[in-house]
Amino acid sequence: MQLVVGRIGRPHGVRGEVTVEVLTDDPELRFAAGTSIATDPAGIGPLVVEGRRWHKGILLVSFAGIAGRDAAEELRGTMLVIDSADVEPSGDPDEFHDHQLIGLAVRTVSGEAVGEVVDVLHHGQDLLVVSRNGAEDALIPFVKELVPEVDLDGGRLVVDPPEGLL
Repeated sequence: MQLVVGRIGRPHGVRGEVTVEVLTDDPELRFAAGTSIATDPAGIGPLVVEGRRWHKGILLVSFAGIAGRDAAEELRGTMLVIDSADVEPSGDPDEFHDHQLIGLAVRTVSGEAVGEVVDVLHHGQDLLVVSRNGAEDALIPFVKELVPEVDLDGGRLVVDPPEGLL
């Protein structure tokens, strides 16, 4: 499974640098000089990081072979991706990567089947998007009080939703 670690934005300057929306916890590793990064769409990449720097809180990246503003503009909107197998597991038992949660079966604490996690949204608070077999998707805040158990090996998570959430 591919994980998005960045999205290329607008060109910066005239030498081919681009802004990158950082979607990873470790931009220093993911965008280190010499790193080859796969792309979505795949036909654009892989791209090799030639250099990177921070400018007013925005990551600017130059890629090998991308010289000039026009070439940089052609990269706009391209997603930078890595293989999920390349992600080190967290040592924190309560920390999960999105790809670990997507696909888990969701049950209530009483054992009632709810559906399946189909996405994880990050809008100030992490939200699990749960497909409910024909019903409208449910958005469940990913907090310990509402999601007391995540069993990756068993392929499921348990929710304790307040009245009206589902």
